[in-house]
Amino acid sequence: MIPFSVLDLAPVPEGSTPGQALGNTLELARHAEAWGYRRFWLAEHHNMEGIASAATAVVIGAVAAATRTIRVGAGGIMLPNHAPLTVAEAFGTLAELYPGRIDLGLGRAPGGDAATMQALRRYMGGADRFPQDVVELLGYLGDPQSGAPVRAIPGAGTKVPVWILGSSLFGAQLAAHLGLPYAFASHFAPDALEQAVTVYRQMFEPSEQLERPHFMLALNVFAAETDAEGRRLMTSMQQAFANLRLGRPGRLPAPVDDIGTVLDRGTLAGVDRALAVSAVGGAEKVRREIAGLVARYRPDELILTGQIHDHAARLRSFEIAAEVLREGVPASVG
Repeated sequence: MIPFSVLDLAPVPEGSTPGQALGNTLELARHAEAWGYRRFWLAEHHNMEGIASAATAVVIGAVAAATRTIRVGAGGIMLPNHAPLTVAEAFGTLAELYPGRIDLGLGRAPGGDAATMQALRRYMGGADRFPQDVVELLGYLGDPQSGAPVRAIPGAGTKVPVWILGSSLFGAQLAAHLGLPYAFASHFAPDALEQAVTVYRQMFEPSEQLERPHFMLALNVFAAETDAEGRRLMTSMQQAFANLRLGRPGRLPAPVDDIGTVLDRGTLAGVDRALAVSAVGGAEKVRREIAGLVARYRPDELILTGQIHDHAARLRSFEIAAEVLREGVPASVG
């Protein structure tokens, strides 16, 4: 059985509040643990009315406290927003509180616009230092170095597993060079997926953390009792993605029966291209679509996300997906 995980953005639906969204995240995490998901990751986004996971490490701590065995982590922390030392201290603290359960995925994007970056007291040029910052962070989490003038306390010696996240060849090359696991953001930016995975596997250099390439594929899942209801659930994500591209982000919209009534043909075509790595429909259709993605890209793991307006429907979607994956989708052949 191929391992499968959850990527949660703590969505804030229209008519809801961030507090309710975070409560929903905790409930989803408890269910995900029972359903057999390996990891529960949260993502850093700022100044986004529809996402409640901006203080990602804080939410990770709450999720870890509400669960017992599932791994909990960041998918990811946007490293240009932070000093590597503060990230090492935060995740080192989590690792000491929840030993063997914390993951740290690192992204190069800012997770917000230029005004937000300025408010964070960081600057867009920070992305240019991403490789150096990753190496610095790995040093803080590794074995303490004799005579080091600065140590992460907590952090040093915890060896929190670090992943590189990306949607381009840059991240693939960096993950390969450092010998780190790699997660591709194919759930919203799939254009370079095939090339990036090939580059990562061909260039991979073994490291202390990893002997061979380990690739995680991200996909959207909108699963329901019928194919039609799965398509309807997806319309919330289609609307939200269109609103973001059009410069009017907000809370997660309610689904509609016909997406063509709210999005014009050109906008919808662009949105559907971005969301192409998705499994949508009833259980059997979701099974076929996930199997097709696994056969094509041969991932070592899957991470599932789904921006669904109704919380009960979101829980059911992840439950159906878990049932499908537990019953068996062919795993990677390397």
